[in-house]
Amino acid sequence: MSVIAAVEQKLRQLKLGRLQAVVASAIAQAEQHQLGYGEFLDELLAEELLGRHENQIRRHLAQAHFPYAATLEQFDGQARPELKRAVMMRYFDSAFVEKAGGLILIGPSGLGKTHLAIAVGTRMVQLGYSVRFLTAQQLANQVLAAPNRAAVSELLQPLVRGQLLILDEFGYLSVDPQLGPVLYELVSGRYGHGATVITSNKSLTTWGELVGGDSALMMAILDRLLHHGEVFYLRGASYRLRGKAVGGLPGMGDPERAGPSVAGEGGHASGT
Repeated sequence: MSVIAAVEQKLRQLKLGRLQAVVASAIAQAEQHQLGYGEFLDELLAEELLGRHENQIRRHLAQAHFPYAATLEQFDGQARPELKRAVMMRYFDSAFVEKAGGLILIGPSGLGKTHLAIAVGTRMVQLGYSVRFLTAQQLANQVLAAPNRAAVSELLQPLVRGQLLILDEFGYLSVDPQLGPVLYELVSGRYGHGATVITSNKSLTTWGELVGGDSALMMAILDRLLHHGEVFYLRGASYRLRGKAVGGLPGMGDPERAGPSVAGEGGHASGT
């Protein structure tokens, strides 16, 4: 058995798969460039650390439960001029999580709200934060399926503890009134401790209707979300329906379906 084969075998036994894959080429390059032992060892260890970091990101992306991959670079910013890139970049910075910020994206279907939310979440995973993505309907289904109050509390614990929570499609489907108190418990538990992103097709003024008409409860929820957060209203036609005839379909590309913009100019309102 050659020396390289013996080294690869030992690396396999040590479960150092990344080094096992590159050690032969690394040895050849070290000989070619006449690296010292220390330099050679440093390069090997750097390669192993890189591999472990990449594996960790892949695991955390899987644990986040994103429905698909999305990045800011893939977002068509020219189609959404109301979203100023310089402003949106604040939500791709670690300060968003460190300050337990809030971000609410509102607009009709097909404007890229979920894409942006996933992009923010993906960036935070890359920065080393724990992220969880779920739809409002998934949350409602899990709450309604819980056999008792203790089970609901157990369900909420990981959502409260996560450093970033993304709640997608709030308002797309009717929500059971039981979700109102649970949503309040979730948001108040995260208040000051974790960042939250919510996407919705409903104006904030109608959110009370989504929790059984309890406007006071929803005001308490929004108060906590917006204390360190902002609301952005997205406008325009659905990117999924570009070039297609959609006459007669209600709400397609109608910015008023997202409700009146409380943001005024610039498309966003701040709670700070």
